[in-house]
Amino acid sequence: MPALVIVAHGSHLNPGSHGPAFAHADTVRESGAFAEVREAFWKEEPSFREVLRTLDSDEVYVVPLFISEGYFTEQVIPRELRLDGWDVSLWDSSGTDADTATLTAADVEKTIHYCGPAGTHPSMTDVIVQRAESVTGDPDVGEDVGLAVVGHGTDRNENSAKAVKYHADRVREMERFAEVKALFMDEEPEVDDVADYFESEDVVVVPLFVADGYHTQEDIPEDMGLTDDYREGYDIPAEVEGHRIWYAGAVGTEPLMADVILERAADAGADVTEALDIVRRRTATPAAGD
Repeated sequence: MPALVIVAHGSHLNPGSHGPAFAHADTVRESGAFAEVREAFWKEEPSFREVLRTLDSDEVYVVPLFISEGYFTEQVIPRELRLDGWDVSLWDSSGTDADTATLTAADVEKTIHYCGPAGTHPSMTDVIVQRAESVTGDPDVGEDVGLAVVGHGTDRNENSAKAVKYHADRVREMERFAEVKALFMDEEPEVDDVADYFESEDVVVVPLFVADGYHTQEDIPEDMGLTDDYREGYDIPAEVEGHRIWYAGAVGTEPLMADVILERAADAGADVTEALDIVRRRTATPAAGD
């Protein structure tokens, strides 16, 4: 059987940033889909550079637990994994549709199926919706409710905003929510003005981030007016300028993210059909009151 490696950023400053990678790896590991499942990080151990050496399997699926295509997925990870012949053109992507490149990792004689980031996979849209269900406790949330998908936004990586807009568009096409907007921290339209962009009294805000950290726990709640000081906490929902704001926290913490990781591997050729069924059952949103 092949192995799976989930690669994530990690952090020396935020001790909880690795939590989603470990949690989703555990879920996939318990499904029995792979002979080995490993986590690897840029800012923590085990590192990108060494992780392939820890595996016995000769075939490895690598799924980046990142939101968008960019510097890390296109340059850092392939370099650190020593993927012979890597070129971003192998993904044939316009910014949100990276698929798979199958290459050889130098020095370890392993076949590597290098997948696009989890954050741009179409099934990520379902995770965003489930995040809205989880924070409201309502598996049917949507009617008369607005949804804001929030990203960082940056001039340095236009694909960051593309991923947010891509999923906001896909949720809008479902016609489930009364309104759907893509908002950002560092570009227009800004999440600071969330109340100005919605007519719906209830608005669910889902940050398109892998892990909860400085931005999702401090910046966004204060910017939206949920609280003047994040250390004092805030209500969910919180009243902001005549709206009830249901703030969901980082989408990457939603258990269904394990499904996205498996979907990426499946698209690259991994036989994970049974594992997908197992993971979807385990990570389904419970009905309100359960």
